[in-house]
Amino acid sequence: MEIKLVECPRDAMQGWPSFIATADKINYLNSLLQVGFDVLDCGSFVSPKAIPQMADTATVIRRLQISNTKTALLVIVANERGAQEAVALEQINALGFPFSLSPTFQQRNTNSTLEESMERVYAIQNLCVKNNKQLVVYLSMGFGNPYGDAYSEDLLLEFTHKIAVAGIQTISLADTVGLATPEQIGKALHTLIPQYPQLEIGVHLHSTTQNWKEKLDAAFKEGCVRYDGALKGIGGCPMAQDSLVGNMDTERMIPYFQQKGYLQQLDQDALNRSLQLASQIFH
Repeated sequence: MEIKLVECPRDAMQGWPSFIATADKINYLNSLLQVGFDVLDCGSFVSPKAIPQMADTATVIRRLQISNTKTALLVIVANERGAQEAVALEQINALGFPFSLSPTFQQRNTNSTLEESMERVYAIQNLCVKNNKQLVVYLSMGFGNPYGDAYSEDLLLEFTHKIAVAGIQTISLADTVGLATPEQIGKALHTLIPQYPQLEIGVHLHSTTQNWKEKLDAAFKEGCVRYDGALKGIGGCPMAQDSLVGNMDTERMIPYFQQKGYLQQLDQDALNRSLQLASQIFH
């Protein structure tokens, strides 16, 4: 089993209260590209009114130094218009689409119903295939629902099936508001992974300093192969709620996996430089 580590500075930046200068974003992302992460979730093509912090994503991506890195670039899109902007940039390897199992949250996050969102998934997948990009679907509220909408393992399987038959290879279950318990995480992955061995199934977990390890343990025990995190544990979806639990801290995740024999290729010096920059940006 290979472990993929996805660093998510986009998630850390998007809700930051003061605008981060474009030059600082470029400098930080270029530093992260030297660490050896498998994927860098580095920006989004969404409404600048909704997420003003990401309005400069295209400018930032054009100035990233990708010639000497093996890290793939991923950006988040919420509709076809954003996807068209993203696929036009050759530097980008993958697009991520947030699909919530909660109709309430999907409407809040992408202003669309579940049915409309699934149509968007299919249209964006067609764009990705034509432009040699990969589509990653994030199943938010993938472990349960805090909004009172229905949630069940059958619902999880139903939408995973719809995604898989479209030819999409990667699904990441997202704990968007940080409420998932280790038991819920284990149960959801135990439901999906044996049913869909052909898919790369990941987790995008939010956690505190107290519960990160139990959540990570639950995912690892079920054979999860793809993990999202963000240095300093910063971030969260601005569309979720006022009081957010931050992203799982990559700085804690790396030694966790290295003790198990994974992620030995990471450049510790580059990681230390990135942590210094993160301290300067997120203060």
